[in-house]
Amino acid sequence: MAKTTQTTPKQAKGISQTKGEAVYYATGKRKTSAARVFLRPGKGNLVVNGMPLEKYLPTPTSITKALSPFAVTETKGMYDANITVSGGGKIGQAGAIAHGITRALLVIDSDKLRAPLKKAGMVTRDDRMVERKKYGLHKARKRGQYSKR
Repeated sequence: MAKTTQTTPKQAKGISQTKGEAVYYATGKRKTSAARVFLRPGKGNLVVNGMPLEKYLPTPTSITKALSPFAVTETKGMYDANITVSGGGKIGQAGAIAHGITRALLVIDSDKLRAPLKKAGMVTRDDRMVERKKYGLHKARKRGQYSKR
């Protein structure tokens, strides 16, 4: 006799249940920074490494960059975010946070939110990295001053 086992439906990637509410997870990257973003329905509280977003990021420009996915999709104030970010500088971290929020929003509702995020250029990871220093040069491409004699 063959055993019959009951299987539960597989959950979508990036979604987990905590205390009856859905938590949406995604990872964002920029330069050498990586951000883990956990979104849950709420009032718009954003906590980065245990600090409020406005206190963690130094400039209004980087705050605007980090919150841009919410502005593009008109979902500002609808989700609470708990974000862990590491590596790089504050500007790269702001880019990683924006990329992570974008990917978490796509986990929530890819059909409705993908088009405006794609149009704003937020879905694709910005893969530009700092070019390494070469031997014999001052920096990656800067040479010493040319001396004719």
